[in-house]
Amino acid sequence: MSTTSIVDAVEPAATRVATKRTVLMCRPEHFTVSYRINPWMHPEEPTDTSLAVRQWEVLYQTYLDLGFDVHLIDPVEGLPDMVYAANGGFVIDNIAYGASFTYPQRQPEGPAYMDWFRANDFDVRVPANINEGEGDFLLVGGVILAGTGFRSASNSHEEIAAIYGREVVTLELVNPSFYHLDTAISVLDDTNIAYLPSAFSAEGRARLNELFPDAIIATEDDAAVLGLNSYSDGYNIVIASRAKDFERQLRERGYNPIGVDLSELLLGGGGVKCCTLELRR
Repeated sequence: MSTTSIVDAVEPAATRVATKRTVLMCRPEHFTVSYRINPWMHPEEPTDTSLAVRQWEVLYQTYLDLGFDVHLIDPVEGLPDMVYAANGGFVIDNIAYGASFTYPQRQPEGPAYMDWFRANDFDVRVPANINEGEGDFLLVGGVILAGTGFRSASNSHEEIAAIYGREVVTLELVNPSFYHLDTAISVLDDTNIAYLPSAFSAEGRARLNELFPDAIIATEDDAAVLGLNSYSDGYNIVIASRAKDFERQLRERGYNPIGVDLSELLLGGGGVKCCTLELRR
């Protein structure tokens, strides 16, 4: 693997350019917390499905206002976590690598998303290994950052490297509250990220520092509201509205942060990025 950094210096703010995105989302019509598969979930506490839908619709409208091409997959009754579309697969060059979930409660989501990909003319690759899609795979320029430790198996990293022919950087997650890579890293553009160092092993921290020496370092408080679980078009970055220091840092770097409140969906352990699967044709 390359030992040089992906970016050698902070880019001037004037270079920030928005690029139209195409994404897949799933309306949380059946959202609730009826089981516990991560530290955020407390099934003994009530959830408000109608509030989750209203908050999600703000995110959906935000993407439309930004000019995104937003596709929708039909929610399936009995799959309350299907709203977290990012976990449904990973798509580059029209190739959709399907998800194979760790927990049985979510396993039916994998085939549901692969059926949608097939119906929409993607080249679907059925996974041989456990992985949770874009929850643990993040594309930065030509490199795939790949998480492991809680959900996606490390052998899925070898599988996506073979499928896409790209460099894959394995990063071990060590804090169960940040169980997917997209809860601990925010991809800002093709060369820049933000991340929470404490979410990673010492080796992972060293690798991230090597690749992204000028990365934004998030505060523990902002990470605790899934502030890093954000989505960027290269200039506009949709983030958790409570992630105030992250918002400040983004503005200082020349980005345009847009805050949304997904507090109800946070009860299931997801935020902006979890609700957003990028479709790269």
